[in-house]
Amino acid sequence: MNYYTLPSLVLTLVQLWPCSPVMQKKSIKRTDQSFTAVRRVKRGWIWEPLFVTEEQITKMPLYVGQLKSDLDKEDSSLQYTLTGEGAGSIFIIDEYSGKIYVKQKLDREKKPFYTLRAQAINRNTHLPVEPESEFIIKVRDINDHEPQFLDGPYVATIPEMSPEGTSVTQVTATDGDDPSYGNNARLLYSLIQGQPYFSVEPKTGVIRMASQMDRETKDQYLVIIQVKDMVGQAGAFSATATVTINLSDINDNAPKFQQRLYYMSVSEAAPVGTAIGRVTAEDSDVGENAAMNYFIEGDSTDVFDIITDNETQEGIILLKKRVDYETKRRYSVQAKVVNRYIDERFLEEGPFEDTTIVKINVQDADEPPIFTLENYVMEIAEGAVSGSLVGIVTARDPDNDDSPIRYSIVNGMYLKRLFSINEHNGTIITTKPLDREIAAWHNITVTATETKNPEKISEVNVYIQVLNVNDHEPEFPRYYETFVCENTFSGQLIQNISAVDKDDSEEGHHFFFSLAQETINNSHFTVKDNQDNSAGIFTVKSDFSRHEQLFFYLPILILDNGIPPLTSTNTLTVTVCDCDIEVNIFFCRYGTFLYSLGLRTEALVAVLACILILLVFILAVVAIRQQRQKSLLSEKIEEFRENIVRYDDEGGGEEDTEAFDISALRTRTAMRTRKPRKNITTEIHSLYRQSLQVGPDSAVFRQFISEKLEEANMDPSAPPYDSLQTYAFEGTGSLAGSLSSLGSNTSDMDQNYEYLADWGPQFKQLASMYASCRNGWD
Repeated sequence: MNYYTLPSLVLTLVQLWPCSPVMQKKSIKRTDQSFTAVRRVKRGWIWEPLFVTEEQITKMPLYVGQLKSDLDKEDSSLQYTLTGEGAGSIFIIDEYSGKIYVKQKLDREKKPFYTLRAQAINRNTHLPVEPESEFIIKVRDINDHEPQFLDGPYVATIPEMSPEGTSVTQVTATDGDDPSYGNNARLLYSLIQGQPYFSVEPKTGVIRMASQMDRETKDQYLVIIQVKDMVGQAGAFSATATVTINLSDINDNAPKFQQRLYYMSVSEAAPVGTAIGRVTAEDSDVGENAAMNYFIEGDSTDVFDIITDNETQEGIILLKKRVDYETKRRYSVQAKVVNRYIDERFLEEGPFEDTTIVKINVQDADEPPIFTLENYVMEIAEGAVSGSLVGIVTARDPDNDDSPIRYSIVNGMYLKRLFSINEHNGTIITTKPLDREIAAWHNITVTATETKNPEKISEVNVYIQVLNVNDHEPEFPRYYETFVCENTFSGQLIQNISAVDKDDSEEGHHFFFSLAQETINNSHFTVKDNQDNSAGIFTVKSDFSRHEQLFFYLPILILDNGIPPLTSTNTLTVTVCDCDIEVNIFFCRYGTFLYSLGLRTEALVAVLACILILLVFILAVVAIRQQRQKSLLSEKIEEFRENIVRYDDEGGGEEDTEAFDISALRTRTAMRTRKPRKNITTEIHSLYRQSLQVGPDSAVFRQFISEKLEEANMDPSAPPYDSLQTYAFEGTGSLAGSLSSLGSNTSDMDQNYEYLADWGPQFKQLASMYASCRNGWD
């Protein structure tokens, strides 16, 4: 049997139990150091007394225990074998004696137990003499691992002034040893650094407050916690952890002014909103706990104000109202500061506010003049003569030297033409009469300037109201177009009238209507006042005749309620209309127009018919002429194309006179001398009319042709060559000649159209129409 030596092996046999039912012991007695087996009556295994004392060994293999059958005669006839976990490599057995040895160091943290099987075999027959037995060898733990803090480093935060016993945080350590055996894994916590402010629970590692602490004194603490295994006994392993504990702020401090008295100054010329100075309060807290608000207390709240600068937590004193050196030169202001957020838990400790006094001196400055009023409202009656007094503006120099003031109007030239101001005393007068109906209000700006310092200027608005004077007479609001039928009856309403007045009335306008006194007795109409600023025109008689009198002119008196009242006479024109009772405005309007011209209705219809027929006839003639001009234009274009002559021989230039005679190209037209053109248009038109009535052999026709040639020769826009124009005789034409009035010196009314009846039956109807038109004009 081989023996192995290992330098360091501590091995403890925890348990050696047979696992087969036939291996159960009759009785078992357990002690702390060993297990004792007692023989049983029947045949089976015999266990030798086993016990292992924990120690550090230096020789290997190490005896663990012995297996023995009750059939063993100790004659080496039996062979013991061992199988299972670690058999042969970790555990070996003496095949003759059944002793079990371990030949290497074991680690419980890697494998806590091993399961093995034992067998006893007859060497001669190689048959088992005992049934195979299974047993377990457990490895007993020793304290070979140090405790460790796995969650470090630790950082914790707790509000300042927390009461004693408040939990801060918990630290936890672990140990790799067996917690179910002995004290190897039983840990104990203790505080190495952190007294007297903190404490730690020994078994749980919970850190607690040992006393109240102020963040303003110290805001961070380093606490060292130690942990030991084996409940801190001798030989125990230990480890430490550092815990950083921060104290968070609470609002337990009131703000305090740095000074009990501040001195500041402000110029009386400073505008509203000027920053005068700053006051500062300190708060030991941080963040929103140190936020504060400033206030002004006492009688100075209407002159000064204070706001908080949220970045610097300072109070900025502002000018809320203009100050006057001559009125008050010194102010005593009480400023207060209060925490913006207050913790109710500390209200009993006192008010979280503070006060201070700010002395503010007013500095003298050269101020501009001051008007006695912020603005002036004045009145003047319209129509007042130039130079009438409107009002007086007054300004003074607020400084002690009391500089003289000069006044002026700074508005545009329009208002300067209406008003003027005395530059010494501020008296405003009119420069021309005012008309309320043009402008009821005038707004002017008056400036006051110090004569000693012209840069000091003030201005004020002056509102001038032009008071109404009843200077406009009432009148009709529009032109009334009034008609009355010939067959109307007495008492018929023919027109409602009203009135307007350009004047303004405080009580509202009220107008009174009546007929003029001289027409009351002999008028065919009467006026009824409706007492609502309107009146009705009624007939007094019936059966009017337009042939006797076409128009009636009613003088109507209109009286207003102004002071003094004004009266105006407005004439209402009443036209008699050819109708029964109801008036048709359109028919009456144009019927009256024709009647005033002396035309009857039948004549009007005839004239309109003649104008319509004449318009249609003229349009037809124009259309025919346009068509004829288009056809002549196309024929002339063809003639121009036929007259084009091409000369391909270009010759030898100016020196080549033999190759081509250029005189052949010259025409009499080109060599003809220019003469002033005669205006023969009227004569040609006359000859053209006569040529249509005669033949081609007539002297008139030949004269027409000659005149046309003469016109072409004298035309400066004619081409520089002669062209042949053919004038074909188209016949004698119609006996009617030309119906066009172009070029005629007579009007249609001066002509006699009776000759149209001689043209034939087709012109008979036209002759009768022209005859009726002539009768209508007559």
